[in-house]
Amino acid sequence: MTKRKLPIGIQTFRTIREEGWYYVDKTAYAQRLADEGTHYFLSRPRRFGKSLFLDTLKELFEGNEPLFEGLAVHERRDWSIRHPVLRLSFGSGQYNRPGFLEAHLTDKLAAVERAARVSVESATAVGRFAALIEALHEQAGQRVAVLIDEYDKPILDALDVPEVARANRDYLRGLYSVIEDCDAHVKFTFLAGVSKFSRVSIFSGLNNLKDITLDPRCSAICGYTDADLDTVFAPELPGLDRNENGLAATRRSGSVCRRAAARIEHTGGGDVPVRPAPFAAEGADQDARNGAPASRIVLMPAPPPGKNVSKRDLTRNGAPASRIVLMPAPPP
Repeated sequence: MTKRKLPIGIQTFRTIREEGWYYVDKTAYAQRLADEGTHYFLSRPRRFGKSLFLDTLKELFEGNEPLFEGLAVHERRDWSIRHPVLRLSFGSGQYNRPGFLEAHLTDKLAAVERAARVSVESATAVGRFAALIEALHEQAGQRVAVLIDEYDKPILDALDVPEVARANRDYLRGLYSVIEDCDAHVKFTFLAGVSKFSRVSIFSGLNNLKDITLDPRCSAICGYTDADLDTVFAPELPGLDRNENGLAATRRSGSVCRRAAARIEHTGGGDVPVRPAPFAAEGADQDARNGAPASRIVLMPAPPPGKNVSKRDLTRNGAPASRIVLMPAPPP
């Protein structure tokens, strides 16, 4: 095998395929999801390849067959059927300011309209989102694939501003409920982010969402396995001490993520990330971004010096025991 360019920081499927970068084939996962269901949710830590997988889904539904030649999906798909794609990413922007989320979403929807050469009218961005899905379906004659990346960033960015975090959560709840309301116009939905909020908070309007975060069949949907390193990246391995040059560090990093302690103050109305005081050296926002599932996170004010906080203590303070995870705090 000849050496290729390493896809460090590349999130565009077309760039990787057309410019000859290394690519670990994830297209079989994409096709299976398309065949077996409609609405999906995936949580993975940052830099795990979520954005690249969403971009792969985009190219797949748009029917860009040449990009998939030689890949697992190529012989399994009817390339004559092309679906319009509405892709949104909340990866850019600082959402800790009141009103920024709606303004930013309005700009993104306007960009989609220009690219698709459609025009819709609505008094609100949420209404515009619904009208745009319907317009894309009508224009193409095929239902729409809705792809949303960094779905949770508007909440995580506002962890230190509780009123904005609540407002962003409520706004996103209304936005995502549009997907179910527009079910007749939607072929496929995929939402991805770094945290997981319970159905009673952000996804209450999208109750048929299938969570594949811990599905064993999707364990390698993002990222690289040892087998990938030994096959796809084989030209890079001669002379490389994998324990010394990153693999061991990666495993240690994963262990730290699993140990990360994060607790979200129970407010009685869901999983609003409110942090009145830090519990440990790392803030709750960092812990949530490290992959701790927010549906099982409880964040409490910092305990007095020398006091050990037990699960019973947290329960007495109003946090439901089913959502409490007690783990060692991160090192200072």
